[in-house]
Amino acid sequence: MKALTALLWAVVTFSPAAFAAPPNEVRKVERDGSHDFDFLIGNWKAHVRRLPDRLVGSTKWDVYDGISNHHKLLDSNANFEQFEVDGPAGHLKAQTLRLYNPESRQWSIFLIDVNAGTLQLPPVVGQFNGKRGEFYDQELWKGRAVLVRYVWLDISPREARMEQSFSDDGGKTWEVNWICELTR
Repeated sequence: MKALTALLWAVVTFSPAAFAAPPNEVRKVERDGSHDFDFLIGNWKAHVRRLPDRLVGSTKWDVYDGISNHHKLLDSNANFEQFEVDGPAGHLKAQTLRLYNPESRQWSIFLIDVNAGTLQLPPVVGQFNGKRGEFYDQELWKGRAVLVRYVWLDISPREARMEQSFSDDGGKTWEVNWICELTR
């Protein structure tokens, strides 16, 4: 577990040393993940549950429904999402840019706030293993550093799911605070 925690911290701090092969180990051939998000391309109905009070043991979820539309950019290894949902707690809209790096064989996911004119940095970074993708970042939440994890699940051609979780103990425990279920 210590090795996993060290790797997570290295990933979110982008330390190249974390990815160096030990001296006498042979690297296995890494797969091309450039099409990992192809399952998302198109239009979806979105059902969201959002935990507004995070890392305090809250069990009160806000619920939203709306759309999530995903498009490839210029027939490349990049895609763009437009997301808009409504619920009793209000209206949420977001844009997401996903870029695949063929050298690292990882995806970077950037959140875009068009109202504020900002691109969230650093991105969450990671890859898929089969139909499950995990992506990590470190950011501040109410003044404290937390690890952020996105989990993307390619469930079927008609179902997908994304979960966001926070950890304030270096990845030992995770609290899911955002669940987006997509259906066609």
